[in-house]
Formats: sequence, C-alpha cells, structure tokens
Amino acid sequence: MAPPATPRLATWGRGMLRLLGPARGRLEFATRLALICALTALAAEFYRLPDPALMVYVVFFLNRPDRATSLVTNLALGVLITLIIGLIMLVSRAVLDLPLWRVVAIALISFGLLFLTSASKLRPVGSIIALIVGFGLDELGLVPGGEIGARGLLYAWLFVATPVAISIIVNLLLAPPPRSMAERALAHRLAVCAAVLHGSDTRAREALSEFLREGAGENPAWLRLAGVERTSRPEDIAALRQATYSTVAIELLVDFATREPEATPPARARETIAALLEDMARILRRGSYPLEVALPLLGGEKALPELGRTLLADLRQALAGFAEPAPGEDAPEPAAKAAGGFLLPDAFTNPEHVQFALKTTGAAMFCYALYTQLNWPSIHTCFITCYIVGLATTAETVQKSTLRILGALIGAAAGIAAIVYLVPHLASIGALMALVFAGALASAWVAVGDPKIAYAGFQAAFAFFLCILQGSAPAFDMVTARDRVIGILIGNLVCYLMFVQVWPVSIARRIDPGLRALIGDLRAMVSAAGVSARRALAAQSLATFGALERDLDLIAYEPQPIRPPANWLDRRRALAQEAADLAAPLLLGADCQPELAATAAARLGELEQAIGEGADLKEAADHAFA
Repeated sequence: MAPPATPRLATWGRGMLRLLGPARGRLEFATRLALICALTALAAEFYRLPDPALMVYVVFFLNRPDRATSLVTNLALGVLITLIIGLIMLVSRAVLDLPLWRVVAIALISFGLLFLTSASKLRPVGSIIALIVGFGLDELGLVPGGEIGARGLLYAWLFVATPVAISIIVNLLLAPPPRSMAERALAHRLAVCAAVLHGSDTRAREALSEFLREGAGENPAWLRLAGVERTSRPEDIAALRQATYSTVAIELLVDFATREPEATPPARARETIAALLEDMARILRRGSYPLEVALPLLGGEKALPELGRTLLADLRQALAGFAEPAPGEDAPEPAAKAAGGFLLPDAFTNPEHVQFALKTTGAAMFCYALYTQLNWPSIHTCFITCYIVGLATTAETVQKSTLRILGALIGAAAGIAAIVYLVPHLASIGALMALVFAGALASAWVAVGDPKIAYAGFQAAFAFFLCILQGSAPAFDMVTARDRVIGILIGNLVCYLMFVQVWPVSIARRIDPGLRALIGDLRAMVSAAGVSARRALAAQSLATFGALERDLDLIAYEPQPIRPPANWLDRRRALAQEAADLAAPLLLGADCQPELAATAAARLGELEQAIGEGADLKEAADHAFA
C-alpha cells in the first residue's frame, strides 16, 4: 500500500524549512551581498551603464563568506575579464562584418573553451569565459561601426570592473577574516556536540550528522588563507589547525557515544563534558583558542564497560591536546593535491571531454540560431542558460535546470509584482536601492544556503533584477520580464534534451571509485603514525563519504532509462554508510583497543570485496543503455 500523500508533504515541508532556516553566518553574508548589489545598482544608474541587471547579478559570483577568498576572486576575475576583452577585440576585427564567420568563430571558440573546461584545470571558469566571448561577439555584430563597437567593449569591461571594485571595498571594510571564520566554525561545532550530549535538541543531532559528512569543512582552506594574509602568527595558525582535527575527533566520539549503548557515559558525565565544550566554544568566539583543557574524572566512569572507558580516554586525550599537538607531532597539514599539468591525464583519450563540448556548444548554437531567426533578441537568455546549466553528468545538469526554472519563476513573479505595486511609487535612487537590497537579500538568503537549493537563489536574483533594472531609469515594461523568463525556459529545455538524449553520462560511474577512495582513507588510518595524522585522515574520510552521499542523492535526478536499478543504489548507500561508521572504531581502537581496530580493519576488507572489481559498474552501464 502506498504511503499517504499528507505525511510525504509534511516531510517535504519540514525539509524545506530546515534548508531555509537560520544558519551560522548566513544572515551576515546575505546582507553583505545585498549591500554590494544595492551599491552596484547605484553606480549603474548614476553613470547610465548598459545592462544594469546583469551587472548587479555578477555580484553573486564575486563574493565568498570570508574576506581573503572574496578579494582573491575579485582580483582574479578583474584580470580575467581584461584578457577576455582583449581576445574579443582580436577576433572581432576579423569577423565583425561577416555574419557567417562570426557564427563560426563563436562555435569554434565555444567548443575549444568547453573542451578545456572538461579536460583541464580551467573547469571552474571555462564555461563563463565561453559565454562572455560568444555573447560579446554576438552583441558586437549588432552595432553599426568600429568606434561604437570599441565603446561597447569598454562598457563590457566596466560591466565587471564596477562590481569588482565595489566588492573589494565592501569586503575590506566588512567581511570577516578567514581566521575568524575558522574560529566561529569550530565554536559552532563544539556547541552542537554539547547540545547532542544534553540530548534535548533533535536539530543538533541532524547538524552533527551534517558536520560529519563535511569532515573538516572549509577550515583548512580558511587557515591556509589566514597564513597567506599574514594577519596571524604562524603558531596561532598551527594551533587552530590542530584544533580543527581535534574537533573532528570529538564529533566522531560524541556521535559514537550516542549510537553505541556500551560507549554512552552516564547522564551526569555527559552534562560535565557538554559544559566543558560550551566553555571552549565561548573562548573560540572571543577570537582565541583553549589550551590545557582538562576533563576531570567523571562519576561512574570506572563502572562503565571497557568500550565506554576507552571512549572517555580518547575524548580526554582529544580535549587535552585540543590546540596542542602531541609531543613529537606537528599539527597536520591539509592533504596536498596531486601534482599535474594544466591538462588532465585523459584529456585526449577520454571521449567524454569532446562530447561535453559538442553537447553544450550544440545547445547554445541552436538557441542562438533560434532567437536570431525569430528576430526575438530579448530571449537571448536561452543562449546564456546553456553555458550555465550544462555540466559533466546528466544528473547534475537536470538538477541545475530544475533549480534554475524554479528560481526564475519565483524571481520573475516577485519582479512583476514590484513593477506593478512598487516601482511606480519610487521617487529617488535611494528608494530603488532599497528595492534592490530587499530582493537581493531574499535571493542571497537562499543562494548562500544548502547546495540543494542554492542555485534557485541565484536564478531568483537574476530574474528579479531583469524585471526591475531595465535601464538607467525606473521602467514598467513587463514584456522584458516575460521574454527573459521564456528564454530561460527554452534554454533549460534544450539543454535537458541534449544531455539526456545525446551521449548521456550517468553519475553512477563515480560511485564505486568513491567507495574505494573512502575505504582507502580508512585503511590509511590503520597504519597512520601519530594521533594527529589519524584525526586528519578521519576528517578526509568523512569528507569523501559526504561527496559520495551527494552523488547518490543526485542520481534521483537522472531519467529512468539511464538511472541504475534501485537495489544497486540501496546497496551502495548501505556500503558507504557502513564504511563511514568504522571511522570512530578505528580512531578509538588505534591505541587503547587494538582488537577493536583489527575488527574494523577486517570489516573494511569485506566491504572492499563486496564492491567488486568493476562488474557492478558494467551492470549499471548495461542497464543505462539497454
């Protein structure tokens, strides 16, 4: 019998409320984004720059939660856009007055850049570069002369340089430094562990599960940036790095204690530990870190089973060396990425790179031809959409398309409502800035949240800005909003059909390699020398598990013909969860209970054997193309 619809709806509603609910740093970051958007709108309107909506929308791609990453992103994009404008000028001189060759140039440049997007380290920005070059060449073809074209290129540079300059100023003044971000994150994690030990907050248990899937999260990157900034002493950075992996160990031990009855301390002992963790969190929030943390002997500790005593011994060790490496050990450094050249090793042997470039370019050029032949330039957002939505796998493309459509409809509805009820009453540039700020704040709240819904916030902002920022003065043209949304829907449809029907790539092929990587991280814990190294490997294994779970969730977006069977997915999910559950026993048994670690290591071998040597991947591929 099928479950009733009402519980499903209630479950979905609770899930959405959780995704949209308050989170650490969310309001601060969203408010900063909204402020930069409002100031960018002011500059665009004051200097009468073209396409103010797109200029304001660029702000969402320029900023990150911390100061250092935001500044690096802004400076890099400023240099990059300068190089792109130079490339457009070179190409435009040869093809500006030749429509056919202009189209050929757009297609060839698009293919080349998208190939590099898939097959090289250009992946984070390759699609955006292809979009800017292609759209720039198209727009230049609409101007009547070279001087006007050169002026258009100058405006294109200002199009990015203006939000870049404003973002740099605001981030220097208001954005938190990366060290502060790391300290806040550690404080929040310790507070969540304390709430779990208190046992009264179910949301804290969910938050702890999320933290375990993140491993060390962004803390290693923030601390690395703090070292680059040179605003903190090297010994402080080393201490916070040690605290990062000590916190991961504490999370694992608290989670294990709540799942294993034999490892659960008595209620009074849990309250004592929770109070100590809360004190440590307060120290971190004040911009420092706790030293010489001592957990006293707890009442009833000697009466606990051996597993419980072992857990408390490990927890006492993690707290005592929270920000102090054990004698003879250094604070673990983040794992170094494998060295390599600009191109990936399989750049010229894996056909998927060429297929990705052909699919995305084909979808974009179809949309280009569509709005050109229909003489309907206001739906050019279909061309833009293809570059933004197209991703390596079908599941990722469909997920992004779904969020983009949802965000576009919400943002367009809000924008049209603003045109009808608010824009006619705007009497000053300050009022327009307030409207931009409000729309950007609501969109940014979603965009800086969970990745499951974040892109809907990006798209809602885009559609909203397109409605209310139509030129250098308040406008009431709802046709523009309608056409831009139609373009977005067309682009999503074309991309969906292209990526589902032409060379579909299932995300299932990443699952078994991800499982083997997870087991490899856990095996490395068995032979790791030193407590700090084991904790760093535990954090790495948890991050691997989190990425694996995200891939398993994304498979739900794949169309039925290419999706693996349900039993295949269920088995992989169970194997991944069982492997991740071994992290705590491996950490616990490394020094105090060798037999516990040996049992966990033996189970790892059984799990690795259960994955198989590639036969299951072939089974999934056969099902996908049957």
